[in-house]
Amino acid sequence: MKRIFPKIESHINPYRDNVQGKANEPITVAGLLDRSKQILGPTYEGDTPDWSLEEIYNRLEENAPRIAIIGGSSDHPAHIMDFQTSARAAIRIWQNGGVPFYFSTPVMCDGTAQNNQGMSYSLQSRNAVAQMVVNQLESHSYHGAFVIQGCDKQPLGVVSALAHLDRLRRSRGEAPFFATFAPAHVLQGGTIPVELMKDLEDVAIDAEKQGADDIAYDLRDAMAYILQCSSNTAFQGVLERARERGILSHERHKDYEKRLAVATCDGQGGVCAFNGTGNSSRHLVAGMGLVHPALELLVAPPEQREVNEAVDSLASLINNPVFGVSNIVAANIRNAIRIHSATGGSTNLMMHMVAGMLYGGYRFSLWDVQNIHSEHPIPDLFNYSLTEGRDIFSLAMQCCNNESRGMETVFYELLENGVPMDADAPTVTGQAWKKRLARTDNLPASNVRDNPVILSKPRRTFSGVDVLTGNFFESAVVKISGMATQQLDAFDKKVALCLYYENEQEANKNLLNSNLLEEIREAKQFSHEDLLATIYQNDRTLYEDWNEDSYDVLFEKMVNEDVMKIAIIIAGQGPVAFGMPEMFTPMQHINANRKLRRLATLISDGRYSGVSYGAAIGHMTPEAYEGGGILYLKTGDLLYLNLREKEIQCLDQDACRNGELVFAFSHIKDKRQGLGEERMKTIRERQRYIAPSNRLVGHTDAANGVVPLPVAEDATHDYKTEVLISKDPTKA
Repeated sequence: MKRIFPKIESHINPYRDNVQGKANEPITVAGLLDRSKQILGPTYEGDTPDWSLEEIYNRLEENAPRIAIIGGSSDHPAHIMDFQTSARAAIRIWQNGGVPFYFSTPVMCDGTAQNNQGMSYSLQSRNAVAQMVVNQLESHSYHGAFVIQGCDKQPLGVVSALAHLDRLRRSRGEAPFFATFAPAHVLQGGTIPVELMKDLEDVAIDAEKQGADDIAYDLRDAMAYILQCSSNTAFQGVLERARERGILSHERHKDYEKRLAVATCDGQGGVCAFNGTGNSSRHLVAGMGLVHPALELLVAPPEQREVNEAVDSLASLINNPVFGVSNIVAANIRNAIRIHSATGGSTNLMMHMVAGMLYGGYRFSLWDVQNIHSEHPIPDLFNYSLTEGRDIFSLAMQCCNNESRGMETVFYELLENGVPMDADAPTVTGQAWKKRLARTDNLPASNVRDNPVILSKPRRTFSGVDVLTGNFFESAVVKISGMATQQLDAFDKKVALCLYYENEQEANKNLLNSNLLEEIREAKQFSHEDLLATIYQNDRTLYEDWNEDSYDVLFEKMVNEDVMKIAIIIAGQGPVAFGMPEMFTPMQHINANRKLRRLATLISDGRYSGVSYGAAIGHMTPEAYEGGGILYLKTGDLLYLNLREKEIQCLDQDACRNGELVFAFSHIKDKRQGLGEERMKTIRERQRYIAPSNRLVGHTDAANGVVPLPVAEDATHDYKTEVLISKDPTKA
């Protein structure tokens, strides 16, 4: 049943007196509706079309809600079915008395951009999307939006834009800006064809025959995962090593890569099934109250009935400041952060949450995220696995089968586990969470009996992304939820030897070398004294047995027994220096080295969306370009990893050699000013690889969202006291 939209209650109507707008726009609306009916064909539901130019003109004159359907570019897999979803939304908006429009934004795919120059534009694209969306909405005076949510930086870019515009409109005395988000469906992971699986197993057998057990192990490990763009990278690494050792030819290697690639993606596209930035954004935006549950987790593009539910709910939001985008985001920020933590969300989103709040006009930083995250322990409620049939496609299937309700189930289970949630916060259904959770069918996680992704009994009492600090930096982030307890124990409260790289390019070249550890040993890049000091701190019982060993013997024992810990430092990757690319490729190289992966922690001023076996520590501030301490570290320095207590400290080397843990860094920075100046020359030279128009100058740092400075300066509102909560949407 249709829900007729109210007219916009604002004295401002630029179309009543603007004859050019009323002359230009009717044909665009009629064109959109004509194409939509044509696209839907026999599935079109409705009366004989009545979108004459005269009727469109009348609605513009009467200030009917002008609703922009915002899609993404079809060169991203998440958006190739936008044409269908936008057609369904346009028809329903018209039927409800609104005026539909459509525009799309460029959407860069992080998977496509990995390991090429495009990664330096990824973070900047979030702000570019926000800027473009604000431009279009302001230029054409749209009142609200139906957003087809993709992945990577697009979701939070659009959230930021709409929150920003809502704040601006309200400051000018105009009607609040309303919106609802429709996430793209989840793309099912590919399946390796049977014949190709056999060929890859033959490579593993050949590797074993030639004594390359590591290649056989890693290849079979990669074969156990669902096939997706990121697993193709894992295959690439191990196949390159097999080719280098003469186990297979270049031609066979390239043939396997092609066959894997063409079997990866479903023709309808969607967001990849792993819990990376795309699906983490889905969970986060839903946690912000911006996603209608009918559209939250689907395995195929939405049907008309599902689109109608979301569009019809807009009738409750229009003209009500409680449901303005900036207010919904701020009222739900605690919910969103706790849902992000409980579901093992992407590290990338630590910045995007901050950015969304700042664009919405609220004072907010990484430390606010940390405070909310640490106010109450957030249990690990996500039993996610890419090898055991519990990816996000499986969760979507459970939702489509009415066994789970996605983030409503997570919200419910957090409450059941004693986590404080803001149940009175408004959502785009026109209801608060409390009202949504009052319907309990299929709500508890225990309703899913076969391979549940969401749990009622937590795997662990802690989860999420933590903020670290130390004596050589102000802030950094680490994804604790990405590390099993055994892995965390292996690195926590350990001394690590620094292996320093000035940038990712240099790191990739070295980390791809499967003989890296042997070359470090041969070159004695870590001193004998520091090896002994590290053993003494990391495993004192072994120190008694090994302290008389020669350098080579000691090095090998430390590697084989996992006593050595290496902090791989990749500097010069921050927002100003190089656009803050993801460190996915060096992480993959580390993971492909079976010895190194057990020893290495990765530390960078670049970004992360995943983890290596050891901790992946990124977003370090100040970045190297801004004179941060990471600029002055060098190979052989000693760091103390105190992960559970959220610290990394640079150690006084002499004291450590004497068996003492003394935290000291200022003297190192003072002594290495010349080294820092030389490295800055390299950073500035490399910075020229990025188009000047797209460099992130004039922005805040990673702890403050990497947003344009004017956005941060105008963010003066208090999210704790200046949000609107109303149980009755008619009384705002």
